[in-house]
Parts: sequence; structure tokens; C-alpha cells
Amino acid sequence: MTIANPDQELKTRHRAMWASGDYASMVETFLSPLGPVLADACRIGTGMRVLDVAAGSGNASIPAAERGASVVASDLTPELLDAGQARAESMGLKLEWVEADAERLPFPDRDFEVVMSCIGAMFAPHHQPVADELVRVCQPGGTIGMANWTPEGMIGALFRMMKPFAPPPPPGAEPPPQWGSEEHIRALFGDRVTFTTLERRVLEITAFQHPLDYGEHFKNLYGPTITALGNARRNEREAEFDAAFEAFCHEWNLGTEEEARFEQEYLLAVATRD
Repeated sequence: MTIANPDQELKTRHRAMWASGDYASMVETFLSPLGPVLADACRIGTGMRVLDVAAGSGNASIPAAERGASVVASDLTPELLDAGQARAESMGLKLEWVEADAERLPFPDRDFEVVMSCIGAMFAPHHQPVADELVRVCQPGGTIGMANWTPEGMIGALFRMMKPFAPPPPPGAEPPPQWGSEEHIRALFGDRVTFTTLERRVLEITAFQHPLDYGEHFKNLYGPTITALGNARRNEREAEFDAAFEAFCHEWNLGTEEEARFEQEYLLAVATRD
């Protein structure tokens, strides 16, 4: 009898979740400014060997390549890598695209000058193995850089709103926005790195005319929201989910009903590997 591997089942679910939407389109709509911010914060330049972990469709990988670096973009979901590769090729850029689990990176020790992740590795279910891998593949004196949504910010609130409707998390899984806590990220890396930047910033979003357009965008394109909505439907709670999302959009709208504006807080964390 074949015994199921719970971890493999979890990874399969994660791949399916991120492939279910169109994250590449979300990047183009409002997330694209974060990639260049992280690339600049990591001081990426010509000839550097760079690894982008949980790269998605290359939001940070492509700006790194534009700066002349030799870039490996890794992600658990091949559909996202395919979208990133197509975009890079349309720009005349060459990157290496590798399917990889952030908790078990298939790269040698001390292989990269810069190891980074832009709103990506934070979604791996087990945080400590991810931090350990980021340190392992980074050269001593190299740079580890991350941009992570904060628990107190808009995306942290979004996950709290969706939690009652989503499938129960697997045992041992930790909430993604914890990566945006200064205390949590310091504990994960310990004395193996020296932080040079731990700064909360805001991504301003003005891409949506009406507040509820933000919610519809997420319900149509964002894997975690699609998963939570699907579970709500199976439990006959779709109307309740929609009402909660509408209230969320109105609560976080800093603009008007005819010109919505949102602010998504993130933690920019850059460290030197000791």
C-alpha cells in the first residue's frame, strides 16, 4: 500500500493555489513597483550572481537582470515561471528559471552573492526552513533581501478576513504576514546575519476606480482568495464571504467611492550574511 506524503500533498496544493489565478496579471496591475525597490535595496549590479526565491513571474528577477546581474529565478509554481520567462524574453533579457521549493532549494551552499524574495518566500508554510535555506545558499558577506507584507497592514488584514472561510491550514503552517514582523524575521535569521535595513514602507494602489473593484480583482486573480472563495461556496457561505470582502474594501479605501486608493504596508528587510 502506498502511504501518502503529507508534505508532498501540501506542496501540490500550494502549486494549484498559485496557478489557479493570474498572479502575473496582478503584478502588472499594481505590484510591479516592489521589484525595483528590492533590487535597488540589495544594490544589485553588473555581474552579480543573484537568486530570487519564490520569484513568481519575476517581479524582482527581471529588474535584477536589467541591472546586469546573472539571475536565477526559482518558484514552486511552473505556470508563474513560464509567464515570467515569456515577459523576460519579450524584453530581450536572459534569466535562468528553475522550479524549486523555498524550503528545500536545489542549489549549493554559498552559491549566490545576493539572495532575495519579493512577496514570495513569505508564503511557504514553514518559516524557519525558508530562512535557513536563504542563509545557506548566500555567500558570507553577501546580501539577503526581502519585501514582506506586514501583519498590521492591509494584506495582513485581508488574510485575517479570509481565514474563517478558507480551508484549515496544515499542521505547523505559519501565517505569511508574520514575515513582516521585525521581531519574527530577526528570530528566524538569528545571529547568522546583520540587518542593514528593517524599514516599513507603503505600496500605494490607485489602479481601481471603485473600492469594490479591488475585491473583484482579488477574487478573480489571487490564488489565496480564489481558494477561500471556493471553500466558502462549498460550505454555502459565498454571500457571507462577499459581504465581508465588501466591508474590507470600504474599510481600507483611503480615497473616494469614485476614485479608490489603498495603501499596502510591507517590511523591507536587507541583511549581510555573516
